[in-house]
Amino acid sequence: MDTSTATPTALPDAAAPAGTGARPAAPAVTSGATSTALWGRAEQQDFRSRVRGTLLGSAIGDALGAPVAGLSLDGIRETHGLAGLTGPAPAYGRRGSVTASTQLVLFTVDGLIRAHVRRDTGGWHPPTDLHRAYLRWAATQRDWGPDERRKDNGWLAQQEWLYARRGPDRACMTGFADDMLGTPDQPKNPTARDAAATVRSAPFGLLVGWEPALVLQLAVECATQSHGHPTAFLSAGAFAVIVHGLTRGDSLDGSVQRALGLLGARASHQPVTDALQRALSAAAQGEPSPKAVESLSPGDGRDAEDALAVAVYCALVAEDVPHGLRLAVNHGGDSTVTGAMCGALLGALHGETALPAAWLADLEGRATILELADDFALEMTQGPALHGPSASAPGWLSRYPRG
Repeated sequence: MDTSTATPTALPDAAAPAGTGARPAAPAVTSGATSTALWGRAEQQDFRSRVRGTLLGSAIGDALGAPVAGLSLDGIRETHGLAGLTGPAPAYGRRGSVTASTQLVLFTVDGLIRAHVRRDTGGWHPPTDLHRAYLRWAATQRDWGPDERRKDNGWLAQQEWLYARRGPDRACMTGFADDMLGTPDQPKNPTARDAAATVRSAPFGLLVGWEPALVLQLAVECATQSHGHPTAFLSAGAFAVIVHGLTRGDSLDGSVQRALGLLGARASHQPVTDALQRALSAAAQGEPSPKAVESLSPGDGRDAEDALAVAVYCALVAEDVPHGLRLAVNHGGDSTVTGAMCGALLGALHGETALPAAWLADLEGRATILELADDFALEMTQGPALHGPSASAPGWLSRYPRG
């Protein structure tokens, strides 16, 4: 990320409040110093609810889709009945198991918190901090458990339940197999166009103090660390911008329109733009159905732009969260990815209290997800009280080391 242009907007000590309708502006930064945004109690509670909703919603959508991953719509109906999958079912040995999609979402949050903490040292390059976080995730895919010799593990990488292979995407495994940082100019895996980088980009949308264009740019830069095809990294950017709008209190339609406007200035945007337009058109026509969902994926349903279209459509037509998530997983595409993305959108839109309690009760790692969500909200709203020139919380720096 070009810090010479990003710093003025991207350096708030605390993100602007999410509010309930109007879009908040990012705090100003003067003379190279950081500033403090004013948060009321209601605004903090609303923001935390949307952060929790985004992360938990993504996880329950991922877990709902896990049992039907790889099945066609006919295969899903043969296994679960004519109505398809209607609620959590066993995968990886239990109900509510999450996949690598949720693992990577959590490490994205960890990387964003680390980026803000490390800013105190004078270093500010979020893509590097996110790359380090993804390397910590890669270690969970090859190690038996947390390695205490790694001084940069922090809190999240010490969670033993994350040390499990849950269908990691090949491009993520190869992209994070070494220390080399992929960039838009020199991306990793330039032919990889699946949605694994898109689904992990929801947390970028929680940076409500950032301008939407910077949210898109950060998501794009971090996506190219594993997925170098333009449709993959632009889908990641668009998804982050949509989540960003919802977290700031905008409507889903308005958030999609903002993403379309930003995409228009990008080279090779047409496939992603067309996919979002298909989702908007489909939402305005007829009753929601699995057939309508599958019509949004002209290929095999696994390309990033198709997964984005499915997730947006299902969120647009959802009567409630369970209805939207059922639509998002009952098709022949990548059900874990579309379920997770739709869940993130609905969670950001409605907050945590809209999520189905029975599904949350079964969710693997729920305590970790909640704790990380609250840590993120705390860092965004009260970072100066946790670390900085005038205050320091040693426990916080142990959880999120600067190194």
